[in-house]
Parts: sequence; C-alpha cells; structure tokens
Amino acid sequence: MEKTLVIIKPDGMCKKLVGKVLSRFEEAGFKIVGLKMLKLTEKIYDEFYASHKGKFFYEPYKEFMLSAPIIPCVLGGKNVITAVRKIIGNTDSKKAEQGTIRNLYGLNDRRNIVHASDSPETAELEINYFFDKTEIYTYNDDDWMEKKKAADEHR
Repeated sequence: MEKTLVIIKPDGMCKKLVGKVLSRFEEAGFKIVGLKMLKLTEKIYDEFYASHKGKFFYEPYKEFMLSAPIIPCVLGGKNVITAVRKIIGNTDSKKAEQGTIRNLYGLNDRRNIVHASDSPETAELEINYFFDKTEIYTYNDDDWMEKKKAADEHR
C-alpha cells in the first residue's frame, strides 16, 4: 500500500475544516493510517522546511505555520500520492481546480489549508519525520466486524 503525508495547516485548524478535509480523503477510498496533532516549534519548522531556507517566503511562512496547531496524517491506498494531490489542487489556491480543497478553502499559495507529499521519496522522508513506525497502523475495513461477531457469539 502506497502512503503519503498530509498536513492540515493552521488555517485548516482555525477554520474548523479538519473533518471536511479528512472526509474528502476517506470518501476517495483512502485509509487514515497515522494521525496526530501538534504545535510546530521553530526547530521542527527549520528542520522540516530546510530546503526552503533563504527563500522570500520562509520567514512569513514560519510565522504562519507556528501560529496554531497542525495535524500531520498518513494516508494509505493505491496511487494515494497522485490522487491526494488532485483532491487538494494547485499550491496556489487562486489557481486550484474548482472543487479542490485549496480552491474551496484556501487564500493563496501558502495559506492553502493542506500540505501533501509530492513523490514516493518525499512521502517516505516526511512520514518518517513526523511518525515513528509504531504510530503507523495496518487494518482491514471489516476488522471491527470480526471482533463484534466474536463478542456476539459469547453472549
């Protein structure tokens, strides 16, 4: 199963869009296999976004990303990286395809609700940055039914 990292950014948190964002991915058939909420520190930001250090947007983006909690999550499924990028839309919300998450809820090319990995290599690095292997789960959609069935048989 292919995996990708999605981060619901501070604007997604503050606009109370977490449920809507996660729902879009689940409705597309993807599993949430890792999920947590945290507040970025300067150290975490500087490490995670090191490749952007020195760019014109680095410091203003840092202020934004440290402004409220974020939700990093790992999604799994067939072709999840490509499909998630299609669901979220263009990085610039003003250029994002109609109906995408960024088109519906974002403001511009930084305050755009979500981040998503852009390749298998990036996904692996980003997932490993935020998640320990013990925080990524494997489960089948009917797992809860098997346990329910066993419990019902013991009544």
